Amino acid sequence: MKERIGRHTKFVECRESRGLGIGGGLAQRATISESGRDVVAVAMGPGKRHITKPVCEITYALREEGIDTSVIVINAGSGVPADAPDVSTGSIFGLDPIEVERIQQFRLALIHLGNVRNHIIYKARLILRNVDLPAVIVCQAPVDFEDFARIGVKTRLVMPTKENIATKGKIVDIVTGVIRGITCPQTKLDEIVSKVKRNLEGKKISVASGIPSEAQLVMGI
Repeated sequence: MKERIGRHTKFVECRESRGLGIGGGLAQRATISESGRDVVAVAMGPGKRHITKPVCEITYALREEGIDTSVIVINAGSGVPADAPDVSTGSIFGLDPIEVERIQQFRLALIHLGNVRNHIIYKARLILRNVDLPAVIVCQAPVDFEDFARIGVKTRLVMPTKENIATKGKIVDIVTGVIRGITCPQTKLDEIVSKVKRNLEGKKISVASGIPSEAQLVMGI
């Protein structure tokens, strides 16, 4: 969009209601705002710890570059999955069938997570266990492909052994250092846009040729 001259109209199908819970303005849990079918930004349910501000800024940056980006806020986005080691946090993270169906309609998922390493990797595993899509992880904590592959998540660079694969979807890129609740630096927005563009274009190429874009390593667990 920055490279174009003149006015350009974009249609966004906004949330039908405020949803549930408190915080995050209109972007509250159990809601979706749709804009095309390129990318879906998956946000956790807003509350005292889960603030949607970075997701909104990321969404605007992607749309400004001409990438149709929708936003879904998970209903049960706080806490951790039931099969995570530190499940004693009180609330359980999960996906409703309608959320799985909505996310699956897109070409790429951008999953925004937080600053607790175990929460990040186990939440990503649960989402990608149910959704067969390439995903870009955006979070604050420093994590890498090996962290995800170690618990059975398929990734672009490191793969679990065949018997330990636990997901349908695959992590294709990771952006760390995005702090929840504060303004996202332009350098991080540029990194996110660059990685999303690369993977959207790469998906077109791989579908056409049937050839993987990069060699993958197999990680022994």
